[in-house]
Amino acid sequence: MDKYLLFTPGPVNVAETLRKAISKKDICHREPDFDVLLASIEHKLLSLFQIRNRDRYRAVVITGSGTAANEAVLSSVVGRGSILILSNGEFGERLYKTSLLHNKRTHLIDVPWGSVIDLAQLDAFLASHKIDVVAMAHHETCSGMLNPLAEVGTLAKAHGAIFVVDGVSSVGAEHVDMETCNIAFCTGSSSKAIGSYPGLSFVIGRKKQFNRLASHKAKTTYLNLATFYDFLRTSSQTPNTPAVPLFFALEQALSNILREGVNNRFARIRVRADQLREGMRKLNLDFLIAEKDMCSVLTTVRVPASVTVRDVRERLREKSIIIYEGKGCFAGKVFQVGNIGELSREDIWFFLASLKDVLLTLQAEAADLVAPIRRANTNLVMLEPQKAALAKARI
Repeated sequence: MDKYLLFTPGPVNVAETLRKAISKKDICHREPDFDVLLASIEHKLLSLFQIRNRDRYRAVVITGSGTAANEAVLSSVVGRGSILILSNGEFGERLYKTSLLHNKRTHLIDVPWGSVIDLAQLDAFLASHKIDVVAMAHHETCSGMLNPLAEVGTLAKAHGAIFVVDGVSSVGAEHVDMETCNIAFCTGSSSKAIGSYPGLSFVIGRKKQFNRLASHKAKTTYLNLATFYDFLRTSSQTPNTPAVPLFFALEQALSNILREGVNNRFARIRVRADQLREGMRKLNLDFLIAEKDMCSVLTTVRVPASVTVRDVRERLREKSIIIYEGKGCFAGKVFQVGNIGELSREDIWFFLASLKDVLLTLQAEAADLVAPIRRANTNLVMLEPQKAALAKARI
């Protein structure tokens, strides 16, 4: 094959239209051309989120990965208040570590990786602590768990807290209803389910919450969310030099989604996930978590006992297929198969056929190591008593 097939949660294979978009003519980011480009991206982001009261929301775009958007939020929205992080995996832990750097009053509800968030525990904690902000990763990529937005948002609102969501690996594949779920700010990334190149992230938030940021003391320079919003509001600009070619690509990726239809896009990604899961079940593979709890972005698969994750990954790479290995407590136990980006039905079939071939080959090799197959022409060596017995029998 002349390219890698990226069966990962990001980065992804991009559409040909994005390859053309990223090569558009050079423009200066302080000219009207960029103002128009940024306004177009903001309009399309609000459409992607299917926001009904559009005049109440704005979207800022940051040159930096999804982690940059998360840090911009966590360093900007808490002020002198307190924040509670909900964690059931690697990216919940990252939110907690990031918040600790910027906010002295950072609290944590931590459950084992791959476990469901305990809503009763959350309710009890909010009832007994003064919390101003609740933050959570929507899709916990390390396990594939999709965490509950509506339930957490309702509890946060009931206890007087605003709700912040890390949507980096879910936005573009799962509906995030900011209005119904009482979400004040949601982050996202260009390079995952939206299907563009890495390097851009964004924060969508309520105007009234953006306006409140000005009263908080800045804790960073580059990632001060109040500054981003002020430049957007007053001049349709970014405070720092943006990666302009990536903005062209993001605008094109969003155009592709809106042309297809947001709900159609979500459905197509879900169908891909279902096809992969059905195919892997037929290979007698088990999944880490229940399918009802999975995001449509990826599937986390338990590796069979007779093979190693590293071998599966390396053999698939030889066939130009890239997958993820498990991390943390899942290292060596699972591999992850993404289904976003430009992957066709034929690519899905090729992956499943390749995975079957790799597993059968590795299992056969493992069996040979346990019980080596003797070659048919092996010479047998007779012991002396055996030779004597054979000679006597011939007499």
